Amino acid sequence: MSPVTVVNAGDVDPLELPGGSWSRMLVTTGRVEGNTASLGTSVFTPGTVLGDVRHEAEEVAYVVSGSGELRLDDGNSVRFAAGDALFIPPGVWHAVANTGSDDVVMVFGFAHPEYPPTERR
Repeated sequence: MSPVTVVNAGDVDPLELPGGSWSRMLVTTGRVEGNTASLGTSVFTPGTVLGDVRHEAEEVAYVVSGSGELRLDDGNSVRFAAGDALFIPPGVWHAVANTGSDDVVMVFGFAHPEYPPTERR
């Protein structure tokens, strides 16, 4: 048996988000034995603005396509575009906003074997 596990995104049900956007958690304890980190992918349609969240674990993300901003609770925004990597420390309130005219496609991961404990506002 191989130590490598392959998870196809098409085999994972999407979590529906506002505006026709969605996320899929691909690498999780339920799919990969012994994992200590998790991985997912999201598509945010133009005009989508998610509610504020903060996670107990750090988050990393890579923007495959599109552009937008990460809105922080201090009133600042961090702009991102295709090819950018984001690091969000644990406990930082943030909201993804697609401010562009194309879908934002993002791959994200957590230093947690599942989607981590998260607060929402």
